[in-house]
Amino acid sequence: MTADARGFVVVTTTHESEEQARSLASAVVRERLAACAQVYPVRSVYWWDGEVQDAEEWRIDLKTRAELADRLAEFVAGRHSYETPEVIVVPVVSGSRDYLAWVAEETADR
Repeated sequence: MTADARGFVVVTTTHESEEQARSLASAVVRERLAACAQVYPVRSVYWWDGEVQDAEEWRIDLKTRAELADRLAEFVAGRHSYETPEVIVVPVVSGSRDYLAWVAEETADR
């Protein structure tokens, strides 16, 4: 049921509002840089400007092929409102064969 998933990644970023997060997620999928984007609320605690910050953010998990990770990261950074946006790329080590085939198909060069 599971397949070797080398070659696939999840790229994560956050945004300060749901509207911005959904807009970015739609743009990424429309550009075929990711097959799927999940947007959900998170609470972030982090060090910024010399003090601990505590903020509600909207996380975006983007499923794509590893070879698109750099292009996707540049796309996200170029459309982000944060001075230093989070862009984290995590390799997928295993997954459903059918799902990974779908991700590959939806992100294939057209």
